[in-house]
Amino acid sequence: MNVCLSTEHPYNHLIETLNDGRIKYFNPQKLNDQRYDKLPLSIRVLLEAAVRNCDGFYTKEEDVQNLLDWQQQQCKTEVPFTPARVLLQDFTGIPAMVDLAAMRDAVAKHGVDPSLVNPKCPTDLIVDHSLQIDYSKWCGMELIRNKERLQFFKWCSKAFKNVNVVPPDVGAVHQVNLEYLSRVVQVRGGFIYPDSVVGTDSHTTMINGLGILGWGVGGIESEAVMLGQPVSLTLPQVVGCKLVGSINPLTTSIDIVLGITKHLRQAGIAGKFVEFFGPGVSQLSAPDRTTIANMCPEYNATVSFFPVDQVTIKHFKKTNFTQEKLELLESYMRAVKLFRCFDDPSEDPQYSEVTDVIEINLSSIVPYVSGPKRPQDRVAVCSMKEDFQSCLDEKVGFKGFHISKEKQETRVPFLHCGREYQLAHGSVVIAAVISCTNNCNPAVMLTAGLMAKKAVEAGLVVKPYIRTSLAPGSGMVTHYLSTSGVLPYFSQLGFEVIGYGCATCIGNTAPLPEAVVDAIKQGDLVACGVLSGNRHFEGRLCDCVRANYLASPPLVVAYAIAGTVGINFEKEPLGVTSEGKEVYLRDIWPSREEVQQTEEDMVISSIFKDVRGRMDKGNTFWNNIDCPESILFPWDHKSTYIRSPCFFSKLSKEVPPPQSIENAHALLFLGDKVTTDHISPAGSIARVSAAAKYLQSKRLTPREFNSYGARRGNDAVMTRGTFASIKLQNRFIGKSGPKTLHIPSGQTLDVFEAAERYQRDGIHLIILAGKDYGSGNSRDWVAKGPYLLGVRAVIAESFEKLHKNQLVGMGIMPLEFLPGQNADSLELNGKERFTITLPESLSPRQQLNVNVRHICSLDGKLFGSVLLYVHKRLLQSNKMNCLNFPYGGEVVKYAFVTVKTDER
Repeated sequence: MNVCLSTEHPYNHLIETLNDGRIKYFNPQKLNDQRYDKLPLSIRVLLEAAVRNCDGFYTKEEDVQNLLDWQQQQCKTEVPFTPARVLLQDFTGIPAMVDLAAMRDAVAKHGVDPSLVNPKCPTDLIVDHSLQIDYSKWCGMELIRNKERLQFFKWCSKAFKNVNVVPPDVGAVHQVNLEYLSRVVQVRGGFIYPDSVVGTDSHTTMINGLGILGWGVGGIESEAVMLGQPVSLTLPQVVGCKLVGSINPLTTSIDIVLGITKHLRQAGIAGKFVEFFGPGVSQLSAPDRTTIANMCPEYNATVSFFPVDQVTIKHFKKTNFTQEKLELLESYMRAVKLFRCFDDPSEDPQYSEVTDVIEINLSSIVPYVSGPKRPQDRVAVCSMKEDFQSCLDEKVGFKGFHISKEKQETRVPFLHCGREYQLAHGSVVIAAVISCTNNCNPAVMLTAGLMAKKAVEAGLVVKPYIRTSLAPGSGMVTHYLSTSGVLPYFSQLGFEVIGYGCATCIGNTAPLPEAVVDAIKQGDLVACGVLSGNRHFEGRLCDCVRANYLASPPLVVAYAIAGTVGINFEKEPLGVTSEGKEVYLRDIWPSREEVQQTEEDMVISSIFKDVRGRMDKGNTFWNNIDCPESILFPWDHKSTYIRSPCFFSKLSKEVPPPQSIENAHALLFLGDKVTTDHISPAGSIARVSAAAKYLQSKRLTPREFNSYGARRGNDAVMTRGTFASIKLQNRFIGKSGPKTLHIPSGQTLDVFEAAERYQRDGIHLIILAGKDYGSGNSRDWVAKGPYLLGVRAVIAESFEKLHKNQLVGMGIMPLEFLPGQNADSLELNGKERFTITLPESLSPRQQLNVNVRHICSLDGKLFGSVLLYVHKRLLQSNKMNCLNFPYGGEVVKYAFVTVKTDER
């Protein structure tokens, strides 16, 4: 954000300088050293943003003091947060940029220069794979559906300031954010300050692993931030997660990530910030940290924050950071105490409570494999030999094979390539190193490669009858295995690259040698397969291989060399060299430092070089796309993908007073657990839907309908798709489907058709609902759609918090019944007329009357109590000296409203 340079800034006295006075910064610790030093570092980021953006309107000095008093104010007070940038992915970016283009049209009609309409907050829009897959040839004709959108995005990149469009074929949004857009610090207008981000992608939390505060928000919230409004959040509790102990030498990055995730999932930290500290943090690489931060949805935290330290600095040395930028970054972060030395406990902040510190001993995290029949059956590697023995003993079931004691020692000799070998229970006959899902982490593949190198150098081999294979997840994996020099050693052990795609997991294993199959059948042996994939059900790899284990790539190599799963790696050697020397797994397992150094040198630098190259060159499609050079977007009225929305048709220079809702009908009467999937268009467009009828009127065939996601830039399609879910349970209808009752006529209609009739007749609309209304993934159309249908209020037992904010942002009132009350307890059938009277001036915690009138009677009654969330801009609109739009903003205050219930 731009920093106010005026002498009237209330915190000018906090300004200090770096680089011989060339760079300025606000130093919040000068407010109060003692209190600042006790704050969690994630809260310090929020505090710095409040100090820098304190304008007396959106952010006040009171907010700064509340952040400084975080220990007392947490969970009680709302504060604004102005992030440094906004991150959009393509599906959410389309409606946001369409809105901005429509704003330009609206202000131009009022005689205002449309070029003044730009995001105030720097915005990155990544056109990622969800678009580029679709941009192809079909029946010899280029699909214009994505060409339209790409032309629009390219126009946006040229027409708007503060908008950076990352073209197709560069990468997925979260990866581009990590690999290219992350800056740790921002330098704008001569000021330096911490990088921070809100994004519309669920993976936005990954960025916290690099010391950059960020989390996911809805499309409406992101648009508000783009236009200069801060995010409003209740001061969160911050749970300290202390990492101690040393990592087990055989433990991989994936073991650590899953182990920490398991601990946090069991800790009950929903909605809280998690901040890592303790000496164990320095053992985690930057990719480890970002993976843990990405797992936030798994343990329901808002963010998992890793403060900047030397590991972070080392990581950015391999990226696009110059030495000068790194020195400035470190100097600034140290100056404002956002840089951590995790080995120094005197730097540890105070977290929410002593009981809110979770201690995880990294040495307690041990490597596991899963099997022998189901992925959920985990076995510690140190117990593998005993566990396999118990599987032989157990009755046939999820784990057991029921092999009698006298047959458990069976050994069957066979010839292979002129040499005699023996098979026994537990013998490995399939070993597949696969880079997919969790095992796409470069660290685990490099660990396997470095171990293969050491094994070959030690003289170890894999028995030739074992069906070995190497399936990299992408060409990039092959590239870094090759450049790091380990690929030839994989090959020498028999792990040859077989190609890119699903193979062993889905049973695409080359046939085993006939002699091996015959030996297995002859001895009725429980032979084993070991793979680093994600599926291993009994008989899936090969019908004669009954025991199959999922393992990390290095353990696949280890078990292949050992030739059996019946081995204790601590006590038994992997093999014996031709000179008779015993070699243990610990002798060839690479250290974490060795793996991390190779990863930084070979993988990180390659990835950043590749991303930079694609960013600079773009791609053929993108470079060849023509786009208008105009300030206003030339809307194509024939387009069914990009259309100017009607949100700004009533744009005025004056903010109208809040309007009461009079004699409204209920458009829908819903129950509990109405999710965003029920409300917001998603997935394919059904052939009998209102949206389909609209597209057919535009002469499109069902084959050309595409999905709601692809048409998010067309409000006509999205409005018709609102509440179009086939799983919608509307109590007016009594069965699932996108239908409702048009109360005046008694007809059953599509939701859109009923809403259209109500609006044509000038009838206000509300929605009645039960508990947890609006839960699920955030989507901008969960509020935009109901708004365009004419919905003015939703009365529910409870709301998902983010959705409640979205409704307020669109000017729809989210009203809650008091605890213990609902539509049934108040004897509502949904067919009443509802009047909600709003006073001329709204204030928090004021009373609100809801009058319910039965259609069959003129008698009225007031029911229950509701919770009214008040929009800040409604309260402060008299201070606004600008054009005001009929939506946008954030929830700041709420009012408990008590009204009496009269007898009918």
